[in-house]
Amino acid sequence: MRATVIHAPHDIRVEEVPDAAIQRPEDAVVRVLRACICGSDLWAYRGEAARKPGQRIGHEFLGIVEETGSAVTDLRAGDLVVAPFMWSDGTCEYCAEGLFTSCEHGGFWGSVGHDGGQGEAVRVPHADGTLVKLPAEAVSDDHLLTGLLALSDVMGTGHHAALGAGVREGSTVAVVGDGAVGLCGVLAAKRLGAERIIALGRHTVRTDIAKLFGATDVVAERGEAAEAAVRELLGGRGAHAVIEAVGTEQSMRTAVNITRDGGAIGYVGVPHGSGTGLDLGVMFDRNITLRGGVAPVRAYIPELLKDVLSGVIDPAPVFDRTVSLDEVPDGYRAMDDRSALKVMIKP
Repeated sequence: MRATVIHAPHDIRVEEVPDAAIQRPEDAVVRVLRACICGSDLWAYRGEAARKPGQRIGHEFLGIVEETGSAVTDLRAGDLVVAPFMWSDGTCEYCAEGLFTSCEHGGFWGSVGHDGGQGEAVRVPHADGTLVKLPAEAVSDDHLLTGLLALSDVMGTGHHAALGAGVREGSTVAVVGDGAVGLCGVLAAKRLGAERIIALGRHTVRTDIAKLFGATDVVAERGEAAEAAVRELLGGRGAHAVIEAVGTEQSMRTAVNITRDGGAIGYVGVPHGSGTGLDLGVMFDRNITLRGGVAPVRAYIPELLKDVLSGVIDPAPVFDRTVSLDEVPDGYRAMDDRSALKVMIKP
C-alpha cells in the first residue's frame, strides 16, 4: 500500500510500504476514506520534534473496517469508523477513568513500527477499545464525513480545552490561537453555553470562521497589546475561562495575563518553548487554575458525535483545502506557510 513517511525536516514523501495487516487478535484493518494534516505534525516537519527517517506520520483518520482479528467483537468488516488520535484498550484503569491517552497498552499512530493515518490503510491495535462506529449512511454525505473527521482530534481537543478552562453557561471566554484547535475551542465554548467569546487572531479567513463558530469579538493584536485589548473589552478584569491552543512561551504568557482573577486556563497547545511563559507566583496570587494536556478524545467522541449528526455543531469549516495522497507533501507546505488552515486528505 501507499502511505506518507517523513525522512527529514521538510522531506515528506508518499511511498510504497508493507500492507496493513492483522498481527494480533485484537487488531482491525481500516481502509482510510479521509485523513488530515495536524498542526502538531508540523513540528516534525520543521525538525522541532524528532522522527526516525522513514517513520510513518499522521494521526487523524476515518474509514471502513476491512478485516478484524479473532478477538474483536464490536466491529465487523464494512463498518464506518472514526479513530481517535491514540489507540487504547478501553479496559485498563486509566481507560476506566476516561483518561484514554494514558492507556497502559495505548500508543500513537505513526510511532515506530506502526501505521500512520496518512495512508491507504491502517492496522488498528485494540480495535474494540479504540474505534467508534459511525452511521453507515454518512459515507455518502461528503460534508458530514468532513465534520466527523474532526472528531479524531481537533474537535475533541478544543472541547478538552473548554472543559479545562471551566467554560459554562454564561461565562466569558478568550481563545488564544487561531488554528484548527483554537477554532474548535470557540465552537466547544459556544456549545457549552459561553455568553461572550473573544478570539485572538490576525488572519481574517480564520477569524471569520471563529465568528461563524460563535466568537463575539476578535482581537488582532499580539503580546501586551492583545492583553490590553482583551482587558479593555472586559472592563479590565479578564476572562473567566481562557483556552490556550498554541503552546509557545508568548501564548501561555498571554493566556495568564488575560485570565480573570479566580479564572482558569485550559491548555492544549503542544508545548514548544512554553515553559518560561508560566509564572506560578502570578497564578498563585491571582488564584488562576491551569488544567489541560493531551486530550482523551476517545472519551468525548460519543457525546460530540451526537451533536455533529444532529447539526448542533459543524466543525467541517476548519478544513479549507483537500489533497490526494500524492499531493500530501504540497499539503504540508501549505500548512507550514499558513496558506492553508487544515488540509484534508482523500486517499
